[in-house]
This record gives sequence, C-alpha cells and structure tokens, in this order.
Amino acid sequence: MGQQEKVATSLAGAVSEEISASLAPVDAELERRYPGDPGTRQPVHTVYVPGDAFAADTIRSWGDRALAALDEHAPDAASFAAVLGLSDELAEPVYSRVRAKLEREPIEDLRVDFEDGYGPRPDAEEDATAARAARLIAEAYRDGTAAPCMGIRMKCMEAAVRDRGIRTLDVFLTGLMEAGGLPEGLVLTLPKVTYPEQVGAFARLLEAFEKAHGLDAGRLGFEIQIETSQSILATDGTATVARMIQAAEGRATGLHYGTFDYSACLGVSAAYQASDHPAADHAKAVMQVAAAGTGVRVSDGSTNVLPVGPTAKVHDAWRLHYGLTRRALARAYYQGWDMHPGHIPTRYAAVFAFYREGFEQAAARLARYANRTGGDVMDEPATAKALSGYLLRGLDCGALDIAEVARLTGLTRADLESFASPRRGDLTASAK
Repeated sequence: MGQQEKVATSLAGAVSEEISASLAPVDAELERRYPGDPGTRQPVHTVYVPGDAFAADTIRSWGDRALAALDEHAPDAASFAAVLGLSDELAEPVYSRVRAKLEREPIEDLRVDFEDGYGPRPDAEEDATAARAARLIAEAYRDGTAAPCMGIRMKCMEAAVRDRGIRTLDVFLTGLMEAGGLPEGLVLTLPKVTYPEQVGAFARLLEAFEKAHGLDAGRLGFEIQIETSQSILATDGTATVARMIQAAEGRATGLHYGTFDYSACLGVSAAYQASDHPAADHAKAVMQVAAAGTGVRVSDGSTNVLPVGPTAKVHDAWRLHYGLTRRALARAYYQGWDMHPGHIPTRYAAVFAFYREGFEQAAARLARYANRTGGDVMDEPATAKALSGYLLRGLDCGALDIAEVARLTGLTRADLESFASPRRGDLTASAK
C-alpha cells in the first residue's frame, strides 16, 4: 500500500455554506423549471378528427381502413418493403408489427377537433357536438376501446372565437365529469397561440374548472400548438415559446408544430408548405431547445399529401410520409400528426424500422455501460439516459418486445426507467 497523501484545504467551511445559501434560490428554480422528462409514454402520433365526424367506431374504422389500404396496395412484406426501401432483414418484422398494431391499437392519440377541422357552427350545434364527444370518449374508456390518449382541440384564445372556445371546453370537460370523471389519457390542445398571456389565461381557465369540481390542482394539462411566427420570436427578439412554457405554470405537456398555418404565416407558397421546409426546421429547433429539460415534449406536424387513388399514387404518398417521419425521428421529434387512415401504415413502419434498426447497437452499448465493461464507444451517463429512453419508446409503441430487450441488455423495464430518468444529482455526480 502506497504512502497516504496529505490533504490540505485553505477555505473555511463557512465559505461553502455561504455559496450554497446564495445559490439556494437558483437550485429551487432549476428544479421547478427543469424537472426533466416525465417518464410517461409519449404517443408516436396524433390523429385529429373533426368534431362532427367523430363517432364511437372512429378508432376501429381508421384501423380497418389502414389495413384495407395495405391489402390493396402492399399485401405482403416484400411489396411493402419495396415501396419504402426496407432491408430484407426488416421487411417481415416491420410488416407483421404494422399489421398487428393496426388490429390492436391503430391510433395512439386522438384529438376531436373543434378548430380548423370543424369551423364556425351555430352555438347549439357546437354545444351538442362537444357534449357528444365527451360521452363517446367516456364510453370508450369504460369499454376498453379508447386510444391511450384522447381529447379535444378547442378554438384559440383570440378575441373573435375566445368565448366559443371556452364554452366548448367547459361543455366537454363537464360532460366527462358527469360521465364518471376525467380519464387518465385526457389531452387538451390550445391552437394558434401568439402571446404568453394567452397561455396564462388558459392555465387560469383550467384552474377555475379544477376548483369548481374539487379536482387536484394541476390535474389538467394542455399542449400548445405552435402555428404563428409570433409564437417563435416576439417583438423584443426573445423566444416566445420559452415564455409560453413558463406562463403555463407546469401545465404545458407538449409543443405541437402546425405545419400549414406556420408556413402560411411566413409567406411560404402552398406548394412548399411541408415539415422539412427550412422555416419548419428553424421553428422546431427553437421549440426543441425551449422545451429541453422542462418535461414538455415536442411534436412534429403533418403532411397534407394523402395516400389515395391508384396504387402508384398511394406508393408515392407513402414514400413521402415515411421519409418525413424518419427524418423527424432522427431529429428527436418522436411524435407527429396524421391526417388520413392511409398515413398510419407508414407512420408505424417508419417508427418500427427506426427502433429495430438501432436496437441491437443501443442494447449492447447500454449493457456495457450498466456492467461497466469496455467497448469501442465510451458512454457518459447522459448517453445511457438517451439509450434507455430509446429502448423504452420502442417498447411503448410495439416496435420492440420486453423479452428481446431483456435478452440483449440483461435489464428489466424498471432498470431502463431508472437509467432514463435519473435524479439530477445522480446524473451530475456520475459524470464527474
């Protein structure tokens, strides 16, 4: 045993105590504003259906129509793989999982739309439609036919439609309460936000509803749809979207990019309004940075090129949608919006291929990290967090099975969750 080193210090303990005391407000602010990812399942997509078109069989109908599209335009794994450029190794696993998903859980997140997809209606008609949506969603959760996430997109908080939007929300939420209470998967979307004050007002609206029904404070959260230039950059040059997250006071759950409204707001010609336009990339990059660490998740938008018509046209639309979805996944936008049942096969194909392509490498790297064994990549705790998050998202959507993940990593789901959501102090200490 070698000679024990002499350890000497120069600072009194009071110095450290004074520093800690001075930073206590910052520590508290950091915990409050940057709690990290909530660790809950994030749906891979949002499907929105106009309020008047939403029915008890909507979810099953979309699944059946998506399966019919496969049967007509890609009846087997080889033909589907040829359209999308999938490798031989991925063709069968992806195709079989897509079909199973469409049969079991065709929609992960459904939004009944009372905004652009519904438009202005007589008040009595919108009241009745909102009440009907509440009844059908409550029944779906009771009988086990609901999507994991369901809710409404109301009209925005601008003066012209504000009162109508508030009333629709009230009718809908009150209907859910009268039908037995708010479901766990409830999601609300606030569109066309331009000022943080509109977000703050919506948060107060939800707080008032909670108090009226004796609900826990903070029970109601909501997504902010980013569809205006003002929501990205304010007149003073600051990032409005960051201030919107703060204005929500912990209620914001997501930032959803609105492809077409945002593009039009910037003057992008209709033919070039797409989620891969440079203007879209800039907006989503700002959203991503603003949301990082806050627990607020970012969602990509949609494509309006529908896979309908003759097979050649359907294949072209599928390739476009698949490519846009893969592009978004590579940029860490793990959710998007789908506008047609024909989009669902390529949504799941892109998601499943993304997770299955990188599965073995991610599993091997995480196993080495967990076992502290060597390899050709030296990973940090933050990378282990990303690797485990990747595997968990693959498990949640059905791209991966827990048995194959456990076989390659030696880890349980609880182990993965502990790596994916470490306490801030643990992550910082491990990185030293």
